[in-house]
Amino acid sequence: MTKYVELNVRSEIGELEGVILHTPGAEVENMTPENAERALYSDILNLDVARDEYKQLSGVLGKIAQTYQVKDLLANVLKDEKAKEAVIDRVCKMEPHIAIKGNTYCIKDYLLDQAPTELARLLIEGVPLKADNLTKFLSKERYAMRPLHNFFFTRDASMSVLNEVLIGKMANGVRDRESLIMQSIFDYTPGFNTKTVNPIDNPSVDPNCMIEGGDVLIARDDILVIGNGTRTTTQGIDFILAQLLSQKEEKQRHILVQELPSQPESFIHLDMVFTLLDVDKCMVYEPLIMRPNKYQTVHITIQNGKVLDIRRENNLLEALKKLGMDLKPIFCGGNGDPWNQEREQWHSGANFFAVGPGKVIGYGRNIHTMEAMNKNGFEILRAKDIIRHKVELSDYEKYVITIEGSELPRGGGGARCMTMPVRRKPVNW
Repeated sequence: MTKYVELNVRSEIGELEGVILHTPGAEVENMTPENAERALYSDILNLDVARDEYKQLSGVLGKIAQTYQVKDLLANVLKDEKAKEAVIDRVCKMEPHIAIKGNTYCIKDYLLDQAPTELARLLIEGVPLKADNLTKFLSKERYAMRPLHNFFFTRDASMSVLNEVLIGKMANGVRDRESLIMQSIFDYTPGFNTKTVNPIDNPSVDPNCMIEGGDVLIARDDILVIGNGTRTTTQGIDFILAQLLSQKEEKQRHILVQELPSQPESFIHLDMVFTLLDVDKCMVYEPLIMRPNKYQTVHITIQNGKVLDIRRENNLLEALKKLGMDLKPIFCGGNGDPWNQEREQWHSGANFFAVGPGKVIGYGRNIHTMEAMNKNGFEILRAKDIIRHKVELSDYEKYVITIEGSELPRGGGGARCMTMPVRRKPVNW
């Protein structure tokens, strides 16, 4: 029987107790160079290699915290017939072409006939197109219901914010089913003991509202840091602001908004240029976060259901320092050489996932970033050595666990992108 943890996440760095993962499956390989861009990939992945690299991440996390696989959680939900029908109805409403009846093949009926485990697989890996008429026979589409190529980046489709789950309003329609699946998991799994907040459930939500988890960081329980770029719009941030205002808390809360460039594609989320490492350290892509540029940092202060102040800040770190978080920046790509900084940021060199204060996971390929981390007191440990019991994490106070990353970064993300924490211990600030 699965042991569930009650959802509670109040920082980026609290000791990890529960995390949701999705091991890359056939959906990753079900693409061609022609549709890779539509799938939001920079290149086609080698599934065998990607899975081997991912096993290093999941293997280490399994030694640290309770881990859950999306497919298992979904299959468990689908064992309940009412939940199964509700999930499929929502999928059909979102993707109406799959519910068309008549003389041709009806995917909805096919899905309803499937056992829970197989249905969970199909909802993620897709349903092949059955060529039962000329149009389908001549179609260049291979799938009647497309695979979720990006789902191993579990961060984006749902976000744990304190004791609730904010469901992502994805920027690209190819990822909408991810959000639906994550909401279904939390709505129908009592063990997580949480409620979901989904922008699409609000009939008055702005149609331009977009929110993805790579842009939403919980710096402290009273501070959200949110990226504003191609994946999270100002309207999406306003939706989050409205949710906080509706709580009418006496305690002041803060939203720090960091504008992001639309190009290159490696800047899609805030966590590709800024992540928290420890109570007093952070990882930054220095050219964007530290140097003067045209991308604004905006500070919103709220209290008792009202916006007290909205103002510009010089940069993100100065804004956090004013709120009592004095963070030493460690530079992605190391100090000084813009070439190394740019190369390693492209390969998710700033994208770290904390399993505790001063204990993080990242790609070992970013050697200049790792050198900078080591100079700042982090021991560099290989995931393979931990899994094989050659290294004991309890022997080290601060560390970076390195996973190999020849294939996974091609999907456009790192360790934080591939993890959706559901519970962390409080941080002793």
